[in-house]
Amino acid sequence: MGISWSRAIGLFLCLFIITAQASDGKLIGTAGLNQIEGSGGGGIVPWATLAGYDSRDEISVNAFTTQVDIDDFRLNVLGVSASFYDRVELSVAQHRFDLKTLGGDIKQNVYGFKYRISGDVVYSKWPQLSVGIQHKKLDDGSIAAAVGAVDNSSGTDIYLAATKVHLGAIAGFNAVWNVTARATKANQLGLLGYGGVSNDSYEIMAEASAGVLFNRHFAIGVEYRQKPDNLGLGEEDWFDIFATYIPSKNLSFTLAWAELGSIAGAKDQKGLYLSLNGQLW
Repeated sequence: MGISWSRAIGLFLCLFIITAQASDGKLIGTAGLNQIEGSGGGGIVPWATLAGYDSRDEISVNAFTTQVDIDDFRLNVLGVSASFYDRVELSVAQHRFDLKTLGGDIKQNVYGFKYRISGDVVYSKWPQLSVGIQHKKLDDGSIAAAVGAVDNSSGTDIYLAATKVHLGAIAGFNAVWNVTARATKANQLGLLGYGGVSNDSYEIMAEASAGVLFNRHFAIGVEYRQKPDNLGLGEEDWFDIFATYIPSKNLSFTLAWAELGSIAGAKDQKGLYLSLNGQLW
C-alpha cells in the first residue's frame, strides 16, 4: 500500500522540526521558495536564486510540499532540492494532478538542474543570472494522448532567469523582481503532454515575479507565467498574488490566490495555493 498524501506531509513536517539547520550564508528570505516544478524561485516561476542558504563553501538541502486547489482540479506536489556552494542546484518533484470532476489523476516527475552564471541577488550591481533545465516524465500518457499531445511521455524545458533584491527600495522596504524566459513545448506543465495539433515547436514564454519584503519575515507579491496553447484548447496564462511568512531560515509558508484560466477546456480555473518549505540543512 502506498503512503497517503496526508501521512507524507506529516513526515515532512517532522523532518522540518527535528533536523532543520539552515546554512548561514545568505540573508533570510533571499533564497526564495521552491516553485511547483521543484526549482528555487517563487510559486509558479523559477528564479535565478538557488533553493538554499548555502554560501560558496556550503551545501544545503530542503524539502517542500505544495497544493493548488482550483475549481475542477487539484495539484499536489512533493519535492526536494539541494544546492552546492551557491553555484549548482539539483531538484526533483512529483506531481499528482487530481481530476476532481472527472475522477482519476495524472502523475508526473520533474527533474531539475540549475547553474548560477553570474551575479548575486543582493550584493552585485547587476541581477543574478542562472540557467536551468526541467525534464518532465509522465507516469501514464494516456490522457495526454487523448487530448492530442504529440509526445505523451516526456519533455524538457530550458530557462534563463534574472533576479535582483533592492534593499530599502520602496518606502524603506526591500523589493525583489525576477524575469524568466522559458523554451517549452509543455501543455499545462507537461501534465497534458508536449506539443499538439496547433504547435509542435519550442516557443519562448515570458515569466515574471515582483514582491516587497515588509520585514525579515513577511513578503507579498505577484507572479505571471505565459503559457503555450499547443493543443488548441485555449490554454491561458497564469497569474497569482502571494503572501509568504518566513519565521526562520528553516521554514516558510506561502499562501496565494491563483488564476489559471482554461485547463483542458474547463474555463476560469482559480483557487488557493498553499506551500510549506523547510530547510533540512
